[in-house]
Formats: sequence, structure tokens, C-alpha cells
Amino acid sequence: MKYIVTLFWGLILGQVTFYLGTALGGMEYNFQSAVALGIGISILVYILEAFFIKPTKEGTVEATKK
Repeated sequence: MKYIVTLFWGLILGQVTFYLGTALGGMEYNFQSAVALGIGISILVYILEAFFIKPTKEGTVEATKK
């Protein structure tokens, strides 16, 4: 379930970021590029989670300490 929520918010935030960037740059909004950006953000979050968060025995997560 957490992956679906992360993907959903990644898509929403990607759309907002792309719209603001194109509006400020005076360019045309492209929905497909914004979706690609949102999916890329979600994949980046999944990768960062795999490297920096480790599960504990109680089923909760703990940040790695280096």
C-alpha cells in the first residue's frame, strides 16, 4: 500500500513541479513529460528508501546510522 501512495504523491508532485517550471519558463505544458517526472521521483524515493531505511524486528523501520 505504501508504494501505491508514494507513486500517487510522486505523480501529483511531479505534475505540480512540471507545471510551475514550464509556466515560469514560458514554455508549453506537456502532460507526458510531467508523468515521466512523477514516476522518476517515485522510483528515486524507492531507491533512497532501500539504501537508508532498514526494517527492525518489531516490524517498524529505523534510519541507518553511519
